[in-house]
Amino acid sequence: MKGFQFSDYVPPEQKEGNKFDQLLNIFQQLLLLTSGDVEQAMSWMSQLDRQYGLTDDKYGIGNFFDDLKEKGYLTEENEEGRIVMTPKSEQTIRRSALEEIFGKLKRSKSGGNHNTPYTGTGDELSSDLRSYQFGDTLEQISMTESIKNAQINSGVEEFHLMERDLEVTEKEQKTQTSTVLMIDISHSMILYGEDRITPAKKVALALVELVKQKYPKDTLDIVVFGNDAWQIQAKELPYLEVGPYHTNTVAGLELAMDLLRRRKNKNKQIFMITDGKPTCLKEGIKYYKNSFGLDRKVVSKTLTLAAQCRRLEIPITTFMIASDPYLKQFVQEFTKVNNGRAYYSGLQGLGNMMFEDFQRNRRKNIK
Repeated sequence: MKGFQFSDYVPPEQKEGNKFDQLLNIFQQLLLLTSGDVEQAMSWMSQLDRQYGLTDDKYGIGNFFDDLKEKGYLTEENEEGRIVMTPKSEQTIRRSALEEIFGKLKRSKSGGNHNTPYTGTGDELSSDLRSYQFGDTLEQISMTESIKNAQINSGVEEFHLMERDLEVTEKEQKTQTSTVLMIDISHSMILYGEDRITPAKKVALALVELVKQKYPKDTLDIVVFGNDAWQIQAKELPYLEVGPYHTNTVAGLELAMDLLRRRKNKNKQIFMITDGKPTCLKEGIKYYKNSFGLDRKVVSKTLTLAAQCRRLEIPITTFMIASDPYLKQFVQEFTKVNNGRAYYSGLQGLGNMMFEDFQRNRRKNIK
């Protein structure tokens, strides 16, 4: 159970409360670690139970397993007859990741609003108030605040509603943004006994749920890249595994750009989670690989695509989950060429930084 710290999910003195919910939280973490292998996750649950006493004489792991099936988290209704997660379980994992990484967020009525140089699809009222200005519409006027001002200014007996009393609700410009999230699944993501893919998956799951809840009109495509790059669906994230791959960042960027090229709105961006340098190119049907240092040929092609994204006004935000100085030097050069952003982080801070960048400048007040 490498990468799992029991103390992160259950305090030394187990909190009183719903036993099923407590066990479900641990089970969800194990599902990410096992890439959705229910049987392996349940086996680890039993080991943890023996070690930490998760259950008692009234409620055991067997009861928990039965409840998972009865509550619709697991099913055996599939061609293989294996016990697998249901869509409900996958959604619960996304929501759990969102709460853990981004905090609890209220659903927004807006379909996505980003501060960008391009206009969006319309305006909506916000919660901010200001004095009336010529050109404001009637539906913007806050009658409650305006009447209150009139009572203060002219009194109740000689009530007059004047222009000076009017307060209006600010409008917020709604824009839509198309995002491609690139996830490195090269072998280095689990190299040296350090699990980097599980935090990367957790961030991706949280981001998917964030878009679904807060910005349902935005688009989010997910690309994984190793020797090659391919698109996956959000429902595949819990099952994502690292392969015996090199890092073909070029293939990931090319696919990301192709996906964004199909999107009609002008506001586009790329998020890339990686822990290492680009080490691979595909030339025809063959692969050019070099894991020893920064290969000039591979780096040059990668920087060319970074510059191309800049010309297309597609910023790339790189989340570097490694601390090697020479790797940082490459990321800094890549970011400079693209005019994007780069963050260097330990695994625990990754989610918070992604949230900060995704939320930054999303709102623009207009008169």
